[in-house]
Amino acid sequence: MTIFAATVVDTPGDPFTGDPAAALAEDGALLVRDGVIRARGSLAELRAARPGEPVTRLDGGLLLPGFVDTHVHFPQIRAIGGLGLPLLDWLEQCALPEESKLADRAYARAVAAEFLDGLVAAGTTSALVFGSHFAPAMEELFAAAAQRGLNITSGLVLSDRKLPPDLLHSPETALADSADLILRWHDRGRLRYAVTPRFSLSTSDEMLDACAQLLGKGVWFTSHINENLAEVATVAGLFPGARHYLDTYCRHGLVTPRSVFAHNVHPGDAELTLLAEHGASVAHCPTSNSALGSGLFPLRRHVEHGIHVALGSDVGAGSGLFLPKEALQAYFVQQLLGPAGMSLTPAHLLYLATRAGALAIGLEDRVGDLAVGKDFDAVWLRPAAGSTLAVNLRHARDTSDALARIFALATPADVAGVWVGGVRAESAASPAPR
Repeated sequence: MTIFAATVVDTPGDPFTGDPAAALAEDGALLVRDGVIRARGSLAELRAARPGEPVTRLDGGLLLPGFVDTHVHFPQIRAIGGLGLPLLDWLEQCALPEESKLADRAYARAVAAEFLDGLVAAGTTSALVFGSHFAPAMEELFAAAAQRGLNITSGLVLSDRKLPPDLLHSPETALADSADLILRWHDRGRLRYAVTPRFSLSTSDEMLDACAQLLGKGVWFTSHINENLAEVATVAGLFPGARHYLDTYCRHGLVTPRSVFAHNVHPGDAELTLLAEHGASVAHCPTSNSALGSGLFPLRRHVEHGIHVALGSDVGAGSGLFLPKEALQAYFVQQLLGPAGMSLTPAHLLYLATRAGALAIGLEDRVGDLAVGKDFDAVWLRPAAGSTLAVNLRHARDTSDALARIFALATPADVAGVWVGGVRAESAASPAPR
């Protein structure tokens, strides 16, 4: 058992449904035993209740819940930075050639290690991961994630048309390979499986039927939707009987409370209504949408329809794994939308990067905030002495103002420590706590 003394900040409340200030919570210490938070309060209170317990001091900065990334591509960790291209061109020239390399299992093993270590170094402890088109590569990802103790939900990426031949499966092969991976990895420790058709553009009705058969095994579902206008038009041509893009999934029973759809930059009102009715979530990926010129995400319309929204880094189209940067870009996007946008406070940004993601992927009873009974998944952001962030934190008026400065200025270099299930992660480049 250990008492962690720190400025503990989280959002146990929902700033989108009430007073954002009321959604924010702050305390001075956490008592952790066997990787679970057992008590929370002031340092004096916890020491008085447990006078013999050791104290780990995390002085300076803020201790936040581990970040939750709801859309990130593990095979693309080496493909970040392909600027100046719209989605379909970027896929053809940057993403798909890199993804084909994961047919080599040794290559996939190296990429998986780089990807997972990158998540931890960025303070991300839970993620819904878009996987590989190759089953052996998925074995490497799951094995490496299990070794690190991360909350990873992922699955074999399925396509049967309009991609390079080496990235295609038949529906029968997709069903068999996915079922085998589910049997081996779903609900093993902190790992879970997500049925993952790449997008309707590359999946036929027969493949989507296979996906529906896999959902009966109690797994999750994720794919892309309404990311780019050219993509939306192409999907409409491939499914002439569909009412809209979402209908290509909905008519196969793939829109459920366990479904997370990435992007949704260009939704119709009918699609928003259906997403809300079925309890599906949306992963907002603002740096990717900006880099690819996909558009400005209509957050207000999603919130007004009652759709749950969280953040995704969308690496490699996104510009990095650090979710506070995604939160800042989400703020910028809403500012640019003017009256059509939403005014986001620091509490909104923290919620989007933590608890919102846990809710989207069904982990809210375990992570997403630092409440008693939750796993101790946490990130300690402490800037270097004399840095611009350190100067700003020293002059912050209150917790909300400190968070604003964190989101405006923090980088992965400010990640001073990461804990996963109560264990300090070795890949977080940080000094030992004092």
